[in-house]
Amino acid sequence: MNTKISEIKSKDYSCHGKILTFNTPQIMAIINITPDSFYDGGKYSSESDVLNDAAEKIDLGANMIDLGAASSRPGAKEISAEEEWQRLHKILPELRKNFPKTFISIDTYRAGTATKAADLGADIINDISGGDLDAEMFATLVRLNLPYVLMHMQGTPQTMQRAPIYKDVVTDIESELKKKAEKLLSSGFEKIILDPGFGFGKNTQHNFSLLKQLSAFTALGFPVLAGMSRKRMINEVIGTNPVSSLNGTTVVNTIALLNGASILRVHDVQEAKQAIKLVEFYNQA
Repeated sequence: MNTKISEIKSKDYSCHGKILTFNTPQIMAIINITPDSFYDGGKYSSESDVLNDAAEKIDLGANMIDLGAASSRPGAKEISAEEEWQRLHKILPELRKNFPKTFISIDTYRAGTATKAADLGADIINDISGGDLDAEMFATLVRLNLPYVLMHMQGTPQTMQRAPIYKDVVTDIESELKKKAEKLLSSGFEKIILDPGFGFGKNTQHNFSLLKQLSAFTALGFPVLAGMSRKRMINEVIGTNPVSSLNGTTVVNTIALLNGASILRVHDVQEAKQAIKLVEFYNQA
């Protein structure tokens, strides 16, 4: 199969008997079962805490739960695949059992973790490295045939914020994501979601350039995910911190929606839902 990007028209992706559609923007709710994530690390003390938080987020309007077991904050220490799976393997089946209609995304760059998670019912693979940190990821995706968040990152979580440099941040990242998408398409895999990777090897100016020109990525014909929730790009501009940046997060999420984002990846579901409703009403006025 040799499908070109310009030929991709579908906005519906199947996974485990469910249909992920993008007729209206979707909400991906963040659940980090890590001790060291930048905002919510160490939030959960038990499996029941995770399940209760997931239930609340789903009730508020989350379409997807993004489950992460390895922190990717700037400078985060890399953990082993064994430790990542140790954190995931008990809670994932419980989430699947309790929320059968909700899409479960696994935030991992490891093909082995993606495979084991899919076997336990995960619907989406969210890879911060866009296949760069595990050479087996693309072949694994072809085999699993699950929707894939293809994200851009310059460097690794340990190095990405050490003076990131681009010739033109929008053009450079658009070109790289397009090449990777074409590689996947040439292998027969089409269930691609693009993510320019806000905060992953970008300074604040880079991030706002990407936000302002998000249409460069939507023009490639795939759904685009915007993940800016409570990040440094907000705090550096308005003088907040991760705890106090909810209003700023809502502002940049609204801009992303106006510029064509199909998915908001957020900590705060209710406010994201309100932003979506307001933007949809505005677009129909």
